[in-house]
Amino acid sequence: MIEVQFNEYSISNDKSKLDTQVILDFLATSYWANKRAPERTLKAIAACDCYGVYHGDNQVGFARIITDGATMFYLCDVFILKEYQGHGLGKKLIETIVGNEDYEWMLGLLGTLDAHGLYEQYGFEHDPNRFMKRLPQGRAAGS
Repeated sequence: MIEVQFNEYSISNDKSKLDTQVILDFLATSYWANKRAPERTLKAIAACDCYGVYHGDNQVGFARIITDGATMFYLCDVFILKEYQGHGLGKKLIETIVGNEDYEWMLGLLGTLDAHGLYEQYGFEHDPNRFMKRLPQGRAAGS
């Protein structure tokens, strides 16, 4: 279990502390997950490594890591609530995740439209020519 104190905030990978309503509410307004059904997000949380950022008992941030546990991880659903941004919480969250020895020898991937500068500080490199994507093909892409 990872517990990191940062000023009056804490970062933890203890899933029992997660406030799924905070996560669902934020992701419903995000550019990357606003069409994702809440049930899909809850299923993803159950299957992944997750980190919460807390101010006292209130969750103010989140990150989800998809991994095979050996060769790669995919960092996604990263956010800090707007009213808590600007305090270094996003940086500390990413630092905590990439500093975890479980991920040390893994290829790390992520997707972002607007936070390249943040992730570059932690060793991520922009590589537009290497990766491809396939969008959901189900009958109802959001479900």
